Amino acid sequence: MTTPDVPGEAPTSLPRGARLAVDVGTVRVGLAASDPDGLVATPVETLARDARAGAAVPADVARLAAEVDERGAQVVYVGLPRHLSGSEGSAAEDARAYAAKVARVIAPVPVFLVDERMTTVSAHQALHAAGRGSRRHRSVVDQAAAVIILQSALDGERGAGARAGERVHLTGDQRP
Repeated sequence: MTTPDVPGEAPTSLPRGARLAVDVGTVRVGLAASDPDGLVATPVETLARDARAGAAVPADVARLAAEVDERGAQVVYVGLPRHLSGSEGSAAEDARAYAAKVARVIAPVPVFLVDERMTTVSAHQALHAAGRGSRRHRSVVDQAAAVIILQSALDGERGAGARAGERVHLTGDQRP
């Protein structure tokens, strides 16, 4: 049995360790990380999406795997871009495929898909409000979106005492 969670502290039922989040785009991949207690999400970097056909492990996935190792990450959250209606389109299909690839490379570290509706829009608005022009924030908007994805997952963990989102399984399609 777990002890009651203290507000502002990591749930007692989850292992201590950093969490990573990924905002998957067709051109770039934003990466964010949390502290070991899972309290605060911070930007890490923006990776160029490696779309070369036939690469055993694309360069962006290899870099993500290295970050998992360096930080001792306990989980990776991948944003799942659903439509406002909740339905999924081609971007969600791409995110699912990316998450499956990441899960295979970083196993046994679990990968979860989390709803990311409006994160890129929110990231653009936050950067604009901070005085960054659109040309100047293109390189960090994916990181900012990953921060929003991760902070939402961290908040979900604290509320539920369990990992947020939908677990990516190494075999087959995990859609409900």
